[in-house]
Amino acid sequence: MVKLILFALISVFLIAVSWKPLHDWRSHGFFRLFAWESILALILLNGKYWFRDPLSLLQMVSWLMLLSSLALAIHGFWLLLVIGKPRGHIEDTSTLVTVGAYRYIRHPLYASLLWLGWGAFFKKPSLLAGLLAVAASALLTTTAKVEEAENLSKFGGAYAAYMRRTRMFIPFLF
Repeated sequence: MVKLILFALISVFLIAVSWKPLHDWRSHGFFRLFAWESILALILLNGKYWFRDPLSLLQMVSWLMLLSSLALAIHGFWLLLVIGKPRGHIEDTSTLVTVGAYRYIRHPLYASLLWLGWGAFFKKPSLLAGLLAVAASALLTTTAKVEEAENLSKFGGAYAAYMRRTRMFIPFLF
């Protein structure tokens, strides 16, 4: 019951953050909300296993993914703030960021969410956890593709050239 209440409370916050995009299913924020919800459900599902058997292989893989997620998120946000020069909110950058992690991948923040989701999955793998992790991955991929169309409209040829020399989430691979 506590997990359900926690899910509902955090969901209210996520919906508030995504309120405007929820009215346009073609915006990246629409799909991102459901990715966030999937990851939240995954974290709450496996929360009781977070610190169990800390030296097991699965726990070490999980912690490596979670720490990578945190580092990538901090780095990505910092670059958006410093280089991207946002107008109003962090997503409304005035400059295309192509340095740091953005030199290799177009979506470090979504990649950090992928690492977070899969890190939470490895806390206690199960069919339900796997379905949530796959759903979050598919939703984040859709989010990134929709955002790329938005960025092509905003930054034009510079973004198209950037797409040709970088990968979406994993340097040199995907």
